[in-house]
Amino acid sequence: MHAHRRAARRLTGVLALTLPALLAACVADRPRTAPADGADPVPVQVDAARDELAGLAAAAQDRHLVATYAWAPPGGPSRTVTWTSANDDSWRVDVPGWGRGGTVDVSLAGTSDGLFQCALPSTGRTRPAGCVRLGDTDDAVPRRLDPRVQHPFTDWLEVLTDRRAPLAVSPAASPPGVTGRCYAVDSTAASMNAPLDVGVYCFGEDGTPLAVRATLGSLTLTGKPGPAPGTVELAGAVTEGEPVDREAS
Repeated sequence: MHAHRRAARRLTGVLALTLPALLAACVADRPRTAPADGADPVPVQVDAARDELAGLAAAAQDRHLVATYAWAPPGGPSRTVTWTSANDDSWRVDVPGWGRGGTVDVSLAGTSDGLFQCALPSTGRTRPAGCVRLGDTDDAVPRRLDPRVQHPFTDWLEVLTDRRAPLAVSPAASPPGVTGRCYAVDSTAASMNAPLDVGVYCFGEDGTPLAVRATLGSLTLTGKPGPAPGTVELAGAVTEGEPVDREAS
């Protein structure tokens, strides 16, 4: 019995000496990829997804069309919005039932003359359409006046094309009924003010925005886009009146 125990202790000692050497040899033989500037290496698939999405977003910036989207905002009724991107890079989005507690249809437009909000004839507004200038074309829409559905077609595309933006991008499954390439986009910034809504963004091969699933709700292309006009037309005359708030007056 004692002889067996001594043999077991000798075997244990040999293993204790040889295993670390074997493990070290295995680690030494394993190929390593040195991260640049001390950063963690980026998975190839994620890095490729970021490049693909940047390319599609750049194509979307050059895509001029008239298209309708089904918009399902969180906590509100679904509606159809119309997006127009004209050949001169002016744009307009018509949003029914957004203003004054859902009783006034509005449109936002960005042209060479500035940024405008127009109130359209609707259940809560029987007067002819009228527009108010909100600022310069690249100014931000005040929060109380912002339906947010224009962002996936305007400033968020700029963020998606910017490789310096604090984003993490990975391939995502297409929502039901959506064909095209979809990507999950998350923010890597510690700040609460993300440059865009995190969510899923889908594009056609030609850059046509197909769908968005984000904080603003869901936007889904309906039907085939039509040809773009040379420029967008405001819905009405520009006045000195007050813009339409979202909340009921």
